[in-house]
Amino acid sequence: MHIDLPEKRYYGIGEVAKAFGVNTSLIRFWEKEFDVLQPKKNAKGNRKFTPQDIQNLQLIYHLVKERGFTLEGAKTHLKEEKQKTLSNFEVIQKLQKVKAELLKIKDQL
Repeated sequence: MHIDLPEKRYYGIGEVAKAFGVNTSLIRFWEKEFDVLQPKKNAKGNRKFTPQDIQNLQLIYHLVKERGFTLEGAKTHLKEEKQKTLSNFEVIQKLQKVKAELLKIKDQL
């Protein structure tokens, strides 16, 4: 899944949920379940996600929604094989970007 977000330091939970195509409640739930997600909270309690949080969310989304892991399975997979999973996920992301570019070129022809 390719996420189109502008380059910013912090993203609101609404922006993040819209980019992933999920409800904000799911993002809040994953924040409680996964320790790698640590969004900043301001005085009002609004969550602000950093680009690192977005990458972690992409990895969690990939494991849970695309590969079909359970939440417990995704947690253990991230703890035990984080580096291997991260490198595989990065390769998948790069290939998806190349595919998107090729499809864009095909549509222009």
